[in-house]
Amino acid sequence: MELLKLASAWAKAEVFSSKFFILFGVLFLLSAYGFWQLGKTDLAKAFIFPVCICGILLLLIGGGLTYTNLSREKEFPKAYKEDAAVFLQMEIARADKTIKEFELVVLKIIPGIIAVLCLVFIFFENPSARAISMSVMAMMIVILLIDSGAYTRMKEYKDQLTIIQQ
Repeated sequence: MELLKLASAWAKAEVFSSKFFILFGVLFLLSAYGFWQLGKTDLAKAFIFPVCICGILLLLIGGGLTYTNLSREKEFPKAYKEDAAVFLQMEIARADKTIKEFELVVLKIIPGIIAVLCLVFIFFENPSARAISMSVMAMMIVILLIDSGAYTRMKEYKDQLTIIQQ
């Protein structure tokens, strides 16, 4: 039963974390609206569509993760009742896979994308290129911040699963 509580607590924490993607998506959309209403310079006007698109992407990420984790949380009791040992093994395998994905994407690819976008911002003087690079950079930073917490949570979850397994 401790395993089921642990898995459910992890899923609830992930749902809470995923809602921050939605919050930032809304903030990006509000920013796009602000640029549309108040932007007077070419650079300010160039931010409207990139910030709007990044906001929509963040909303989609947040909505998808929230839905996935809510669905997963509902499936946990059923899987646990069928066979607790198999459920434990599946969760450990999923945690290992997710940790490896986080290590690749969150700790390597996203910082690389941010570095490239910094170079685009520095070397291109076109307002559209600068707006796109800044918008995507801001979105990547949001993803990096939120997923860093999820990565830490997943490592702790896997450690606790391993303790239960022993």
